[in-house]
Amino acid sequence: MSDSLGAMPIPAVPLAQLPIRRLAPEDLPACADLAANRGWPREEHKWGLLLTAGTGYGIDDPAGTGLLACSVLTSYGPGLAAIGMVLVSEPYARQGVGRRMMRHLLAEAGETPLTLHATPNGQPLYEQLGFTETSRADMVRGRFSFAAPAPEVAVRPATAEDLQAILRLDREIFGLDRTPVITRLPAFADHLRVAEEDGEITGFATAWPNMDTHVVGPLIAQDTATAQALIASLAAATDRPLRTDIDVRHTALLRWVKENGLDSIASNAVMVRSLPDLPGDWRRRFAPLTVAAG
Repeated sequence: MSDSLGAMPIPAVPLAQLPIRRLAPEDLPACADLAANRGWPREEHKWGLLLTAGTGYGIDDPAGTGLLACSVLTSYGPGLAAIGMVLVSEPYARQGVGRRMMRHLLAEAGETPLTLHATPNGQPLYEQLGFTETSRADMVRGRFSFAAPAPEVAVRPATAEDLQAILRLDREIFGLDRTPVITRLPAFADHLRVAEEDGEITGFATAWPNMDTHVVGPLIAQDTATAQALIASLAAATDRPLRTDIDVRHTALLRWVKENGLDSIASNAVMVRSLPDLPGDWRRRFAPLTVAAG
């Protein structure tokens, strides 16, 4: 979108009458433009995954400059769907567009329980729509220093033969089948690591490229020591800063990554609707693939 977007007149057509349509992979540049319009990073690599593994929705700007709003709904079957990337262009902000988009997503989801990560600005709207906070995620970023050692846990690069074991472990810990997302990880991520004990995979994590960082996630592990070893292995494989979103209940892991040079840069509320809490075992679920997909 051009720098002059903020000066554009609002169209005569009421915003409530502009259609919401499904987005396609070719809408990726428009989604990245809209993110940049709101001061978010463009994150084109992440958008590519979200628009293929999930379903994107958008409202076209009548001025023909791209999208004035967008969102993504990622389904994990009847048990859960995740809402992410709810964005409204600045000229149309605070005019009910975000609420309308959310109501559209609720209608699309039907009876399916929902989750999302809410910024402080968005949380009041989500609470009005029936979402409740169950935990928080601390976004940390920085160059990993290796100042605090990782436990001695066997970690190695994943192979194609590991995929079925990864899927089984993920389903056990996440609580739902994420096959359409997990099977995309080898192509999406630069690094995919597994932890092993006595020949059994006890955790896995990826580092995927996002602008100038590598994002660690998903991070699934049998315990904190395994999670630490996976992060350290991924950090050793990259010269980029690391970023990840760790459930604040994992206090030991958060303390350890901060000892290794990662600083808190944001805190988001983990929210659910039509559920008392997320399915699965939070004690072994340390970080999401991305907050936009749960």
